Amino acid sequence: MKLSYDPKYNIAYLRFHEKRGTVTTVKISDEMNIDVAPDGIVYGIELLNANEQLAEDHGSLILETSGNHREIALVA
Repeated sequence: MKLSYDPKYNIAYLRFHEKRGTVTTVKISDEMNIDVAPDGIVYGIELLNANEQLAEDHGSLILETSGNHREIALVA
């Protein structure tokens, strides 16, 4: 899994699998799209207006894995 963030456009993409072949983008809301393969595998989730969707109160994305804690500033 990979999370990327583009501060210029304030878009985050959470990738679960590399895209291979045909991908359909399903609009879930004005702020979320999901890329899906024909067999139903979800390749990734795109978050528009990401800083509001991912940030804690102080404007940082909090990543916690295996007891590690990391903050990434989300500046639009």
